[in-house]
Amino acid sequence: MTGQILYYLAAILLIISFFKDRAKTIKALKTALKSFEGIMPQFLGIIVTIGVILAIVNPQTISNLIGENSGFVGVLLSSIIGSITMMPTFVAFSTGQTLLQNGAGYPQVGALIATLTMVGIITYPLESKYIGKKGALLRNLLAFFFSFIVALLIEKVVNLL
Repeated sequence: MTGQILYYLAAILLIISFFKDRAKTIKALKTALKSFEGIMPQFLGIIVTIGVILAIVNPQTISNLIGENSGFVGVLLSSIIGSITMMPTFVAFSTGQTLLQNGAGYPQVGALIATLTMVGIITYPLESKYIGKKGALLRNLLAFFFSFIVALLIEKVVNLL
């Protein structure tokens, strides 16, 4: 339902933009299409990977590893996996939804998404060139530990509901 509202809102705003300034709207659509073309290979690769993993690993295994009852070990495992893996934010959220539908726990998925989007072991060498090795290491460690705070807060909120 929320998705439909957002699609309708986007379509209405696009139409308004088109009538307000046709040239800028067309230029924005062309830029968006180029961006979409750049993101699509990554997105498809990750979707295929998740599909294969979900075909091989049954929901019970996911539930055992990072389910609600996996506790701190599940949060730690999710945080480690998220730190090593690299994916765009919008893919991380759809991955989280898929995992939740297959038995993962909210705190574990929260930690996974937090580390997917904030910790970058793969990007560390590039990041260290710009902010230094110590700065990059400190930023990644703080983001890693922040994922545990995210998981704790999500657990508290879920327990309130």
